[in-house]
Amino acid sequence: MTGTPQASSDSTRLVALFDWAVRTARALVYPTGWNGPVNADEHRPLGTGTARYIPSYHAGYRHRSAFYARDFAHQAVGAHVLGLATENTAMLRAFAASATPRHGHHPVWACNFDGSFHAIDYHGPDRFVRELPSVFELVDTVLRLYRWTGDRTLVDDPALWAFCRTTVTEFVDRRTAGSPVARGTGGGIFDGTASYHELSGERLVEAGDGIATQYRACLAAAELASAREEHLFAARCTERARELKRYFNDVWSRVRPTTAGVRPWPDEQDEDPANTVRGYTADGRPVTGWGREGSWFMPLKGIIDAGPRNERYLDYIAEQAVGPDAPPNAEACTYLPDVFFAHGRAETAWHWMTAVHDLRDRPHPVPEQGRNGDYPELSFTLVGQTVEGLLGLRPDAPSHCLSTLPRLPNAIGRLGVQDIPFGTGMLTLHHNSRSSSTLTQSTGTELNWEARFPGTHSTLLVNGRPRTPETRTRDGTTYSCTTVRIAPGRTCTVQVADPTEEP
Repeated sequence: MTGTPQASSDSTRLVALFDWAVRTARALVYPTGWNGPVNADEHRPLGTGTARYIPSYHAGYRHRSAFYARDFAHQAVGAHVLGLATENTAMLRAFAASATPRHGHHPVWACNFDGSFHAIDYHGPDRFVRELPSVFELVDTVLRLYRWTGDRTLVDDPALWAFCRTTVTEFVDRRTAGSPVARGTGGGIFDGTASYHELSGERLVEAGDGIATQYRACLAAAELASAREEHLFAARCTERARELKRYFNDVWSRVRPTTAGVRPWPDEQDEDPANTVRGYTADGRPVTGWGREGSWFMPLKGIIDAGPRNERYLDYIAEQAVGPDAPPNAEACTYLPDVFFAHGRAETAWHWMTAVHDLRDRPHPVPEQGRNGDYPELSFTLVGQTVEGLLGLRPDAPSHCLSTLPRLPNAIGRLGVQDIPFGTGMLTLHHNSRSSSTLTQSTGTELNWEARFPGTHSTLLVNGRPRTPETRTRDGTTYSCTTVRIAPGRTCTVQVADPTEEP
């Protein structure tokens, strides 16, 4: 592990949240050479023996000696911020190695800390826990970590690339039935469920989180292929992603039950978000309404076209997430900050960060787990959400580039985080309100920093010198930006010349 990231802010609440998250997550790490139990769970607290662990950390229930695909994918960025690049790569390799032809190219759901298959979730090559979105999320995780580290291992490793390439081709092709969407079985978790929403009882063969994560996996595979200079395959993956998004927005999500069967909505302006399709059963019946992961993963992964329909659906998620069918477990709530940060809703995202933190001392629904705060996803995601969410840092280490966009809610006037691992070096980033950003590069190579600020502004100041910015719109968010080069050991401040301009 490298140095410990530290936050400074005028918000004592944020500093306390970040300090707790860093301290708690770092206590869940197993360094190289650690020896411990394998196959430990609620039925066998001492496991079935001991083994030498690979570099890894807890991602899943604390009382089990395993890291889980779904949890790992959600925790990986926070782990990177904590300096756990070696652990991330080792855990990715363990999952990729398990996606064998005998397993239908499906990685196992959980690995012991030595990389072997965890027994409670793996009963044999024909019977192990399978949740479709996790496969696609692992592909996207390879790309996200490559953007943070610039480590060519993540694109050149033959096993990792074979997993990514096979997932978006053969794995998907074996699971489609007349549409571009990969399907689950409609059965339980040992049969191959289509959704992370394990307890819905809906027997879905296609789900909103499944199609959304498949879309992001195609985009990720395209970028990874480009990094490998496999440009024809990259173009193929890009086209698959484009077709999947078009199909989702024009067809998949736009039918609803009627007395005569199903029909498309004639006018999206009249569409109630509660009637947006989020899944299909084996007999072709569309399923609408609130579906937790099946609902919020659709905007989270960006498969809904930007515009009024997406905004209405975000409103719907915000309402349902605090309603009678709110997520019953704290770890499910850890996705909600990501959903709202992705669409520029900093106030709602910050509300959910604090809500998750507030749940840390309450008992978890699974008694063996202990407190909610002992569940690793809470601490790791709060670390990542502070950096990628509140600071709005988007890395591109392979190109020696990054961008920032302050997403501070009204309760936070300033925020800085120092010792953020980036590429081969470290960064310190401060935002003073939403109109001034300061970046220091402690070590590494010369960087191109695109400093972004919400809204339209006529002039930005770069170390006090005026510059005319560009104005862009991305995913429905408009911002002004300029790019500056920063050498190692240097600091640069970019700010809005007139902070009174409307954001």
